[in-house]
Amino acid sequence: MSLPPQLSRALENFRDQAKDALWALSSCLCQQTPKVKINGRTFQIIKVLGEGGFSFVYLAQDEDSGRQFALKKIRCPTGAQGVKEAMREVEAYRRFKHPNIIRIMDSAVVQDPDGEGQIVYLFLPLYKRGNLQDAINANLVNGRHFPEQDMVRLFRGTCLAVRAMHEYRPTTPRSAVAAKKTGAAGKASRNNDHLDDEHDERFPQAEGDAEGGYSYDGASASVPLVTRHQVEDEGEVVFDGDEEVENAQRQGNSTLEVVPYAHRDLKPGNVMIADDGKTPILMDFGSTMMARVHIENRSQALLQQDIAAEQSTMAYRAPELFDVKTGQTIDEKVDIWSLGCTLYALAYSHSPFENTQTTEQGGSIAMAVLNAQYKHPQSAYSQGLKNLIDSMLKVNPAERPDINKVIQMTDGVLQSLA
Repeated sequence: MSLPPQLSRALENFRDQAKDALWALSSCLCQQTPKVKINGRTFQIIKVLGEGGFSFVYLAQDEDSGRQFALKKIRCPTGAQGVKEAMREVEAYRRFKHPNIIRIMDSAVVQDPDGEGQIVYLFLPLYKRGNLQDAINANLVNGRHFPEQDMVRLFRGTCLAVRAMHEYRPTTPRSAVAAKKTGAAGKASRNNDHLDDEHDERFPQAEGDAEGGYSYDGASASVPLVTRHQVEDEGEVVFDGDEEVENAQRQGNSTLEVVPYAHRDLKPGNVMIADDGKTPILMDFGSTMMARVHIENRSQALLQQDIAAEQSTMAYRAPELFDVKTGQTIDEKVDIWSLGCTLYALAYSHSPFENTQTTEQGGSIAMAVLNAQYKHPQSAYSQGLKNLIDSMLKVNPAERPDINKVIQMTDGVLQSLA
């Protein structure tokens, strides 16, 4: 008797997580530090930094150079399809280049030593201060709160990262890409076309070498990693700062057509804090996809609900992703809702929809979200901050501000606190 696909997948995920959990536990119980070999190099696994539904993140150290990384390990028991899913995250890291977005250092695809599928490793910078959720937890333990000005500045930097995604501009207009595909040359280049969403509307296929991965090249600690992921795309504009975005807007260049992407899992746990203690760094792009999805029928609606349920954290998920309706277009406003939840969590130490009623009295987070049922606890924070949060937590996406308006309102709050 065969199991339903969803149950079978859940059991596979549970089994894979159990393997990683045992590996993590061994690092605590055994004298010998666990090690992993990737492309001929050996890395010591020092400790677990975090875990998600489909991955673990470890503090790893290269035995030869002594360099430390945040090593994200994604199991792909389904083989090629699973690797393709994981490589979408790699491609997102490579696509969005901004001071408030994490930069991938390298990635690799290796065979699972147990012979069950493959493993994708992502080498990311190590931020020793952790993420915003870690800071929230520390505040709870110590009975503290963020100073409002510091908190709003962290939020503003996060918004700048989101704007780089919502206003992403490839140099080649989508209309030109579509025309190119009509010819033989276009057909031959489909696998390398970053805007080719014909096969998968959620994210273009990542580029790669013959083995589907990118090897680690860390000859010495003083030499930075250099891989194909760090070679700039000839056909794309790389924005390393917001001034360039604003200049492009003023020029009105028709070749800089906006192709919005949505992160779809914005939350405090996905925003790292740089070593200066002031700069937020957006990370975890496994849920990222082209922002605007028109829902034409019920099956598409159910698919979007399933994707959101799998990839977007419930307490930060926009209401339109809980109940997707035929005929609507889901867009980047899903991230605006999540930003509102994130700012609320920074202020009050929990999501607006993780309250006593939903967590202790059997209430439904989904129903609370769909009805925008939340309250501001009593605090010393300004009315301007509360108004900013409220503006983003509108059930109707059309009533939410876009990311530029959010930044403008955030600047207003900062000016009032100066």
